[in-house]
Amino acid sequence: MEQEKTHDLLMTRLRENNCRVVTAESCTGGWIAKTLTDRPGSSDYCVGGFVTYSNQAKHYMIGVPEQTIADHGAVSPEVVSAMCEGALVHSDATIAIAVSGIAGPGGGSEQKPVGTVWFGCIQREQAIAYVECQQFSGSRDDIRRSTVTRALEILLEQVEGNRE
Repeated sequence: MEQEKTHDLLMTRLRENNCRVVTAESCTGGWIAKTLTDRPGSSDYCVGGFVTYSNQAKHYMIGVPEQTIADHGAVSPEVVSAMCEGALVHSDATIAIAVSGIAGPGGGSEQKPVGTVWFGCIQREQAIAYVECQQFSGSRDDIRRSTVTRALEILLEQVEGNRE
């Protein structure tokens, strides 16, 4: 229910501010774009999305430098920032949201345990992306659902100007 309220408010704010969103998703596999397009009329504010699940897709589809991935790992602030920038370059959107994380149940490490998710968000006129890291718990589905919910919240905060 909370996600629906956030989505409804986000939809309103995107329309009011004439914003158009593009997503660049890894661990959510397109779930953010799916959620943004669940309502009729979503083409008013959603351009589309890039599902860049593999490192190669991040590079080939939206131009994330291979060296950035090699140096920092796919689950990092540097990569989600580059994902945001690449999604904007390859679309006519005004704002991009990107996520990369470890949804599990395997794949985690001591430095990046299962549930670690990096978020990035940037508006076309910004010089740098807003980034944050969250640590979610639960099943793979729980982690992915929490990621989608937080991504919508970040978009709303950015559109409303609550983040620097």
